Amino acid sequence: MMYRLYREQQLSCNIETAWKFFSSPHNLSEITPESMGFVVLSDVEDKPIFKGMEIDYTVSPLLGIPMRWKTIIRQVEDYKSFTDFQKEGPYRHWNHFHEFIPTEHGVLMKDTVDYELPVGILGKIAHQLFVKEKLKSIFDYRYRVLNHLFNDTHKES
Repeated sequence: MMYRLYREQQLSCNIETAWKFFSSPHNLSEITPESMGFVVLSDVEDKPIFKGMEIDYTVSPLLGIPMRWKTIIRQVEDYKSFTDFQKEGPYRHWNHFHEFIPTEHGVLMKDTVDYELPVGILGKIAHQLFVKEKLKSIFDYRYRVLNHLFNDTHKES
């Protein structure tokens, strides 16, 4: 069964700043909970993403057991959107569309993740028991970190 996770967040920055941050694969570990054990394995230096780019990671989503995850960037429209697709990993299907829309307040960032778990009915049960909440908690963490990075205004007067 295919599931969808959708989130949006207003960022108080310009499109260039948002794009520079999100188009660097290395920043993904900064917005992922430490408990996930997320590590970028690919030597992508500090190059921005491009169509066809493959990125290898390890991630420990369950019981601290590390898993390999390989994504491929399927679509890039500079300063507007990109899509990462799981080539190898824990999901039967994972397609994450990132969209960036300039607004009068900065940039509206939208995430749409379409995903499917393997193993049929067991995947459906796992989704209800813990996967759905785990993904929600990861994106909640991401929201808080991005809010701190882009929206907190701890300026001294």
